[in-house]
Amino acid sequence: MTVGQASGHESVFLNEAVEGLNVRPDGFYIDGTYGRGGHAAAILGRLDESGRLWLVDQDPEAVAHAQAHFGDDPRCRVVAASFRSLGAVLAEAGCEGCVDGLLLDLGVSSPQLDEADRGFSFMRDGPLDMRMDTTHGLTAHLWLQQVDEQELVRVLRVYGEERFARRVAGAIRKARDEDRLSETTLGLAELVAAAIPRRERHKHPATRTFQAIRIAVNGELDALETILHEAPSWLRAGGRLAVISFHSLEDRMVKRAMRGPRPVTDLPPGIPVVQASTEPALRPLGKPMFGDRHDRNNPRARSAVLRVAERAA
Repeated sequence: MTVGQASGHESVFLNEAVEGLNVRPDGFYIDGTYGRGGHAAAILGRLDESGRLWLVDQDPEAVAHAQAHFGDDPRCRVVAASFRSLGAVLAEAGCEGCVDGLLLDLGVSSPQLDEADRGFSFMRDGPLDMRMDTTHGLTAHLWLQQVDEQELVRVLRVYGEERFARRVAGAIRKARDEDRLSETTLGLAELVAAAIPRRERHKHPATRTFQAIRIAVNGELDALETILHEAPSWLRAGGRLAVISFHSLEDRMVKRAMRGPRPVTDLPPGIPVVQASTEPALRPLGKPMFGDRHDRNNPRARSAVLRVAERAA
């Protein structure tokens, strides 16, 4: 049993992602989204005493979990950081161009969804928070209290691909103006559901709105743009990047970045563009793997996509 499974979190593409990294016993690897350690435990199982693994996460609860389970392992270093600052940490350690493999498991983790107090789920009542790092930044409720209505429309359309973005944004603005914007997840979910005239089969009407707000509150796509742009310079020649994404916006950015330094012209307006760059560049390995959309045991796996690339020499 892995650490991730023991904590009640089943890691998506556990074996496939680790296989994609082609772990060498004496290599240097980074789990850029530790979560609850499922992938980390699998990587460590392939390292000998000379191997190294950095466990990175911005969620204080995940960092505490990593410290408790792997803090005493001399092969491990626990790093409390977001994607944006990981490059600086590597530079400070003199490790640029030394990484053999980097793994990213994007989006919100099962433990975060399962804890009502984190505010990610519209199925559990809790404070409207949604921050990955609960020590910094605006909560979702405070962000909604101050965001411009037109900006909210853009966020809902681009990040959530919500067809009824104007209706939802108008309902939120009206509730805010009347000082009745709920501070709870279920309150917001009910407001959104009432604003949407047509429902998608097997999908809660607040799904797209919650996704969009979460992405905006945490700056997720900007952070992903940063790491996709910088990752090739972190990897040694032949080093690998494995990315697990859970919605089309992330996957399209990953797909483009893994095609090397090409201009990106077909993303929707407002999506961060992975900038074209000179060498080093990434080249994709094999075909992407798609999760089972009918997997009732692990709902996160239904929309998952795994892509693996290698730094060109």
